[in-house]
Amino acid sequence: MTPFLLYQQDGPVVTLTLNAPDTRNVLTGNSAPDEFSEACARINGDASVRAVILTGAGAAFSAGGNLKDMQQMFDWSPDRLRNWYRTGVQRLALAVYHLEVPVICAVNGPAIGAGCDLTTMCDIRIASEQATFAESFIRVGLLPGDGGAWLLPRVVGKAVAAELTFTGRTVDAREALAIGLVSRVVAHEQLLAEARALAEQIAAQPGVTLRMAKKLLRAGERLDFAPLLEMSAGLQALAHKTPHHREAVDAFVQKRPPDFTPFQD
Repeated sequence: MTPFLLYQQDGPVVTLTLNAPDTRNVLTGNSAPDEFSEACARINGDASVRAVILTGAGAAFSAGGNLKDMQQMFDWSPDRLRNWYRTGVQRLALAVYHLEVPVICAVNGPAIGAGCDLTTMCDIRIASEQATFAESFIRVGLLPGDGGAWLLPRVVGKAVAAELTFTGRTVDAREALAIGLVSRVVAHEQLLAEARALAEQIAAQPGVTLRMAKKLLRAGERLDFAPLLEMSAGLQALAHKTPHHREAVDAFVQKRPPDFTPFQD
């Protein structure tokens, strides 16, 4: 059986590729939740990984939910439907959101519904000129059941998130850049090269500190300022004790590039 999610590691960078182009990489009605959970646990447990690239195979990034499968769900009870979300796409969302290393989403084509929300679970989004985005649930009489109502406002702000959610309209790559949904738009043929270059720039930093920095950014989405400062002090104390910090400071004083290669994260 062909895996839904391809896992490829090249040095400190892992590339995850949604690999069901015949279904436009839909995230429901298949093994996506299981494979994402396994891949994310593998990455979190591997200290050699410092960055992740997430992209899609074929013309689409992800069409979101499989609408054909939803026809057979018309007669399901509310309790069964609720459990389907909790054990399916919501499990996928939690796995991606809680990845400990920086994640770059290389959006190669349409990112629709849950596919759009999947991009917002990542830290950075780079879009091909062929990418489009739609928080399209309302157009099929549904809600963002994968956490999009929490994720999207944190990326584009409340007003823009409300507009996209209430209209379900599609935005192209240039508008996505203008509203802050992506940080850059690149030529389609350069997408993975751009994502790889950024991933390598990130992966050149100390891995243990990268993971602490991401933990702090995630905490900042839910903590008030005072408890975030307390958490910052604790993590910073740990960072001060790493050999990476000592090497970086020594290199700065000695006017040379730092060399982190002797240190294991």
